[in-house]
Formats: sequence, structure tokens, C-alpha cells
Amino acid sequence: MQKQARSLDEWAEVLRAEEMPIFSNTAQQIFVALDDKKKGAMELASIILQDPNLTAKLLRVGNSPYYNPSRQRISTVSRAIVILGLQMIRELTLACSFFEAILSSANKERANQEIALAIHAATQARALAILLRDESPEEVFVAALLNNIGHVVFWCSSNKQVVKIHQLISNSGLVAAKAEKNVLGFSLADLGKKLSKSWHLGGLIESAINHPESSDKRIQTVCMGGRICEAIKQGWESEAMAACLKELHRLTGEPIELIKAKIKANTARAVDIAQQFGALDASRFISQEHGGPAVVLHEEERPDKKQLQFQVLQDITSHISGNIDLNVLFEMVMEGIYRGVEMDRILFMLLSPDKNSLSEKISLGWQKQADSDKFHVYNDDANGNVLFHALYDHDGQWLKPSEHAALYTTQINMSLGRHECFVFPIRVEEKPIGLIYCDRGTRNQALTAEDFSSAKHFVKQAQIGLTLYRMKTHKS
Repeated sequence: MQKQARSLDEWAEVLRAEEMPIFSNTAQQIFVALDDKKKGAMELASIILQDPNLTAKLLRVGNSPYYNPSRQRISTVSRAIVILGLQMIRELTLACSFFEAILSSANKERANQEIALAIHAATQARALAILLRDESPEEVFVAALLNNIGHVVFWCSSNKQVVKIHQLISNSGLVAAKAEKNVLGFSLADLGKKLSKSWHLGGLIESAINHPESSDKRIQTVCMGGRICEAIKQGWESEAMAACLKELHRLTGEPIELIKAKIKANTARAVDIAQQFGALDASRFISQEHGGPAVVLHEEERPDKKQLQFQVLQDITSHISGNIDLNVLFEMVMEGIYRGVEMDRILFMLLSPDKNSLSEKISLGWQKQADSDKFHVYNDDANGNVLFHALYDHDGQWLKPSEHAALYTTQINMSLGRHECFVFPIRVEEKPIGLIYCDRGTRNQALTAEDFSSAKHFVKQAQIGLTLYRMKTHKS
């Protein structure tokens, strides 16, 4: 039975933990990564890759002309970070995660109106930020997108009280804020403030939500996005629009007529952005605001395994043709096996100088208690184990508990589990320096010869890249 929230704190907890757990978890992980200077691209990539829907949405948005004007094809999260930059990917991940959480078949008209307003305001704010030479227009975009988060999340909720307040607003003629307080005992703006704290959104997002009257230039840029949208609703000849244009002229120094033209262009652009994020129904409401019909785009079909493998291999080839970053190379190889071969878990480990232990360098798909929980496997099993047995096999091995029981030692069972797996050594001058381990230990689906061949091909690309890197560094 669904819990009925009665207080502001209860509502915030219901929306945070029950209605939007995916966004709640992702948002907190993103901001932990943002706050930790030691964390970088792979940590962020791991957060994204945990959710296939989020990964697909981010890559679709990242390939759009709005965010990727150079039109360099991006097939992996790792390459998206290289091309678009870590900061932009962090902001886009937060935005995509937000849409992933709120967009569903349950969305009604009012919910889509709120989503439309959020996207439109964010687009206007980002455009203004660019005009004002802001240091991070994407941060402004996300702050404006989430500025009315209390309204958006409430109206997208399936809680029965949403229906009650909707009826009260429609039938009583009360102003929205009064209807909210009559039914809930608080305003949705208050809910937004509470959610921003419970989600630990921090930074510009939380500052703009809690201090909209601040004279801070960036906060005012965020809030101006919403003001522009409200002015458009009241009409181009309204007092609200005149005041808005006057303020924009003061901020930018541009002529009023040019500002009006840019606002209209940004409104049209917001329709396209809404569609890129998958908010097709919401895009129609934005379109109605400037009098034009929205061109409905269909969700982009996800590539099949072979197509995805080919695309990722193209990314790897592009990378090793230029200046090779070994971290990026192995991240792309790992992502290629993880997504392209559809493995549940994958691990890249390095061999210690004394050759007695293997330690985790990169991992994807593992459920860990903390980021500091790194895998370490030691070469102290009497007859070897899964990892050290395969480490010295040139071609890698396909191991099964039913056929290689002795290699699944207590150490392996406790750390990796007892799963069918592929293990491929990584070599330098024919000597092993580490390995890549992968399995389907979450879904427990069988592996195939085709899977082994595909994964082995990605590992070969890692070997080629590693060889080219060594050749280039030795020359210099």
C-alpha cells in the first residue's frame, strides 16, 4: 500500500526514496565524484554505465548537434568524456538521469507542462550564460532545469494527493501556491528546497533554489530562464515581457529586437532539446508557446551487439591513431566488452612487480559497499587459481566451474564468485603485466564461443594500442 505523505519531510522522503530512487542514487554519486578531486573520468563513466537506459540517453544527447557541433561520432561514454569534456558530461549525466526518472507513461498533461517549462527555462538560461561568457553554461542549464524541481517531481508523482491538488486548482480557481498550501500545508517551492538538500545537489543548483533573490550573476542567469518563459506565456506585448527585455538589454547590451529574435530561436531550440532527452509529449507544450507545431521524433533504436561492437572499435581505432592515453584506451576496451559483448561484470587488474598479486585498476558492474573496496588476488593458492592460471596463457581462457573446479579456490569464490568467465592476459614484450576478467555473474547467463571471440578482439585492440604507445614514447 502506497504511503500517504502528510508533512514536508515525509513528502521529501517519499519522492527521494520511493518515487525517484534511481535519480536519488545517481545524483548523490555524481556529486560525491565532483567533490573528490582524486576521482576522474572512469569513476563518472562507471556511474553512467550502471544504467543501460542512462547510457543510451547520454550518448544520444551527446551526439546531437546542440552539444556536439563538430559531429564527431561518439559510441562510448569514455570517448564522450574525451570529446565533450568531463564537466559537460557530469552535467549532462545529471540531466539525463533526471529525465530517466521522471519520464514515464504515467505522465499526465500537467506533468508534461512542468517538464516543458523546466526544459524551456534551462535552454533560455544556457543561451544567456553563453552571451554573458559564463564559465560553465552546462552548469547553468542543469541548475535552471532543476530550479523548480519541487513542482516537476510532485506533478510527475503517482501519489493520490497529486490528483487531489489538481482538482482543487482546476475547480476552485485558487492561485497555485494557495492550493498547494491548502492541500499539502506547504508550497511546492518549499518542497524543492527540501529535495535539493536531501539529494545533496549543492553548488549552483541549490544556491539558485534557496536564494533566488541573490545578486549573484550566475544565480540571476538561472532565474532569468524562468522569467523569460513566464513572460512568453503572458504575451510578447505584455508588461512582463517588456520588463524582461529591459533587464536582458541591461545584462547583455544587445538591442531589444535582437534579444526578442534570440528568445524565439531558443524556444524553437528547446523543442529539439526536449525531444533529444526523450520528452516528446513535453516538447509539444514548448512548441505551443511560440505557435508552431512540434515535429515528433521517435526514440532512436539501440544498436544490436554487432553494430555496437563495430562502433566502439571505431572509437578505439580513432583514439590509437592519435595521441594515446592508456587510461582512456583501457576504459574504451572495458566498455566495449561490457556493453558490446553484454557482460555483467568486468575487471582490469595489474600484476605487482614481484608477480605475487593482482590488483584492480578499473572495474564495471560490481556492487561494492564503497569505492575504496578494490579487488586483490594473491598467487598463494597451492595449484594456482582462475586468474593466475590464465595469466600466462597467450590467448586467454574460457573457464567454467564445472570443468575447472580446482581453480575456483576459496580466495576466488570469496572475491569474484564461482562463475563461468573469460580471462585475457595483457602483455608487454610477451610478458604479462595484468589481465582482463569478465563474466555474467549477475544474470548467470551462459557464455558462447562468439562472445569469447568478440571479447578477445577487444583485448587485441588494447594490445595494439599498448604497443603503439610504447613505440611512440620510445621515439620521443
